[in-house]
Amino acid sequence: MPPLVHSPVYFGNFLVTSQVFHITAHSFALVNIKPLLPGHVLVSPRRAAKRLSDLNHAEVTDLFLTVQQVGRMVERFYGASSLNIAIQDGPAAGQSVPHLHTHIIPRQSADLDEQGGGDAIYGMLEGEDGDVGKHLWERSNRRPKFPKVDDSSREPRTEEEMAEEAQKLAHEMKQQQLRDGPSQSSL
Repeated sequence: MPPLVHSPVYFGNFLVTSQVFHITAHSFALVNIKPLLPGHVLVSPRRAAKRLSDLNHAEVTDLFLTVQQVGRMVERFYGASSLNIAIQDGPAAGQSVPHLHTHIIPRQSADLDEQGGGDAIYGMLEGEDGDVGKHLWERSNRRPKFPKVDDSSREPRTEEEMAEEAQKLAHEMKQQQLRDGPSQSSL
């Protein structure tokens, strides 16, 4: 499948062009290499700012409008009734890629009861499961010293799987914009 974006898109040092399903003047949305729950996506500024405080006014506005728009779409598309929206703003907060990003995680009632309840998502984000940077490094084979996660039910996805989901979500974003009208200019 051809990428939806025709110029390279980087998330930190990682080329993620095929994972991108929505792009605006200052932000992009991408599928996650190892989603915590179905539909877990990321929204990031196009400029590789490390922290929220590094963004200018236009970038902050665009980022949060994009989070709102993407959140509405993934909630509907994945049949969720709620969302977790989280930013790990800096390494001490659990940020694993030095490029600001917002996690959008569609939620359903009782979806994490077996892991201790709805708040278990925060431990998942902070722990091994939520380490996006580690999984991107493993995929690029630049950091073989990391052991494989012993979690057979949650293997990192292939480029093809992520590109396929990105295509579906891009279509859904276009459908949503046709219904609702664009809340911001998309590229």
